[in-house]
Amino acid sequence: MKNSVDRRKTRIRAKVKGTSQRPRLTVFRSNKHVYAQLIDDVKQQTLTGASEQELKAVEKVNKSGRAKEIGLLIAKKAAAKKVTSVVFDKGAYKYHGRVKAVAEGAREGGLKF
Repeated sequence: MKNSVDRRKTRIRAKVKGTSQRPRLTVFRSNKHVYAQLIDDVKQQTLTGASEQELKAVEKVNKSGRAKEIGLLIAKKAAAKKVTSVVFDKGAYKYHGRVKAVAEGAREGGLKF
């Protein structure tokens, strides 16, 4: 039997598909870190990813601040791959807190969604 988190994740995933021109920006949130990936669902390939372990200078910032930096970093990596537009996949998480901060950082970095 599926719980509410699994149902929410399945519902979101049925609507959100990424292509090579417009990949899916997916966010994973653990208790300590935030991860973001750009995924091409047609080729079933990860284009690029970013995690908090790549950040070194932002140690004294709160979790939401680090999540925003992850959004900026993934936008920078996407620009290097010539990706300007993405589909945002929040997964089973609510659009709030660290997930929202990643989205805002990616928008500030130049991604459109």
